[in-house]
Amino acid sequence: MISLHKVGIANYFYLNFYFMITTNQFSSQKLIDLEDQYGAHNYHPLPVVLTKGEGVYVWDVDGKRYYDFLSAYSAINQGHGHPKIINSLIEQAQKLTLTSRAFYNDVLGKYEQFVTNYFGFDKVLPMNTGAEAVETAIKLTRKWAYEKKGIDENQAQIIVCENNFHGRTTTIVSFSSDPSARNNFGPFTPGFIKIPYNDIEALEQVLSTQKNIAGFLVEPIQGEAGVFVPFEGYLAKAKSLCKKFNVLFIADEVQTGIARTGKLLAVDHENVKPDVLILGKALSGGVYPVSAVLANNEIMDVIKPGQHGSTFGGNPIAAAVAIAALEVVKDEKLAENAEYLGKLFRSEMNKLIEKTDLITLVRGKGLLNAIVVNDTDESNTAWEICLKLRDNGLLAKPTHGNIIRFAPPLVMNEAQLMDCVSIIKKTILEFKK
Repeated sequence: MISLHKVGIANYFYLNFYFMITTNQFSSQKLIDLEDQYGAHNYHPLPVVLTKGEGVYVWDVDGKRYYDFLSAYSAINQGHGHPKIINSLIEQAQKLTLTSRAFYNDVLGKYEQFVTNYFGFDKVLPMNTGAEAVETAIKLTRKWAYEKKGIDENQAQIIVCENNFHGRTTTIVSFSSDPSARNNFGPFTPGFIKIPYNDIEALEQVLSTQKNIAGFLVEPIQGEAGVFVPFEGYLAKAKSLCKKFNVLFIADEVQTGIARTGKLLAVDHENVKPDVLILGKALSGGVYPVSAVLANNEIMDVIKPGQHGSTFGGNPIAAAVAIAALEVVKDEKLAENAEYLGKLFRSEMNKLIEKTDLITLVRGKGLLNAIVVNDTDESNTAWEICLKLRDNGLLAKPTHGNIIRFAPPLVMNEAQLMDCVSIIKKTILEFKK
């Protein structure tokens, strides 16, 4: 530590603080306490303080290694610190980081060509975060409804599903079913009709009786709600109804896209082509905020200069990183790996269910899975299980009380997966309420 009499009182505390930061002298509890004291309490993290990540692993400040079974909510599909993605970030950052869209740059056009060809659309509107991309899709859908479909201005309605999670902006929480996302954040934005998820009859009823419907916004799998997978054929039937009634089918693939569910997109399981595709998270490989909305010309061309944008949207770093991230997905066959390992994981979890009453169900696609704990939503059993998993070297997080989501990086191999299965089985079978 630094001597008080040499530096004087004025600099003493600052220099000691700087010394602790640069030499990593803070304990886990001290770092947790700093967040608690100086940060807004808008998250409830698992009590583990991470300092390093590589591939499927993360390390805490004490040097303990864990399997990451959350992947930053599917943002790190390509694994922590993938060399190709990191190198693209470094190389571009050393040349040009930001121009705003007031000028052209020499990376954006290349990225736009790459990403539209990659997903099969005419145009892309680049943004930064998933919530921004959802907001963009909402604005795009409404503008299309007024200028192409002929709905009277300010009358457009968008159908959404109960128990959705599309982000936390004021407009998005206006159609949330989650009280914690809505309470004391009103007044809310109108223009949305909520129907049950996975209910074709409900969708058809609204489409056939309401004349001002512009779009249907849906998650192909409801991740935050507990990895709810709709029945086979739901997405294809929903798209068919949207086409029949001239309504845009909007797929929010922020969490389910980029190979997570065993296909490039979750809608690919039913060969559905969205009218509007929303991407984020793993579009960046987890190293820099990148999101996007893709659509064909007849939809995207309603946006004109000055009508929507973002200072950072489409910046050179984001464009370079996204190209590298998508190349990794294809080159390393991450969708195929997720499909294979996901089936293996669910098979092993079903074997576990036969041995214990603590777990009642496993569900998911690819490497987006969840187990349902035999307790109420208000219980803390799932949280306590996650603490035990942490102690045994695996990091996961509950969602909706009694559900634990499991979503490791897609670069995981079979041996690593089976090691994780052993950890989960050991933890569950030894767990005492």
